[in-house]
Amino acid sequence: MDAVRTKLDEVVRLVEQARTMPMSSSVMLHRGELLGHLAELRSLLPRALDQAREVLVARDAVVEQGRREAERVLAEAYVERDRLVQQTDVWQHADAESARLLDEARAQVETMRVEVEDYVDAKLANFEIVLHKTLAAVERGRAKLAGRSDLDELAGAEPDPEPDAPLPR
Repeated sequence: MDAVRTKLDEVVRLVEQARTMPMSSSVMLHRGELLGHLAELRSLLPRALDQAREVLVARDAVVEQGRREAERVLAEAYVERDRLVQQTDVWQHADAESARLLDEARAQVETMRVEVEDYVDAKLANFEIVLHKTLAAVERGRAKLAGRSDLDELAGAEPDPEPDAPLPR
């Protein structure tokens, strides 16, 4: 992604430093140079998008790995508890240890669940903000349009004569 940003900066710099045409905001650019930069950008973008996809897949894999690890820890806790129960002279110790392992596993699962929920909530909150901004822009646009049609109606209407004024003959 850094390579894409660097290349974009080069293209922007190329345009900013281009000679301007007299009496115009147009600029003269070397076509080959600009096309070369754009071709490099085109080739970099698929790599950058692939890297972004890999990050998302890796994130999902980490969450899945955490879930599997929590299940494994729970399964080990149950096995350990059963083994200790079979040894009657250490029954109380086994019961306490299995409870601790279960609590630890549940805490790990809960921590992971909270982290995933926080992540999803943050994404939804950002989406909500964008939707609110879009809705506000639509409402402003509609209000602006409604205000114009009210002005058009007022401009075309004739004023009402005063009620006490005599009518023309």
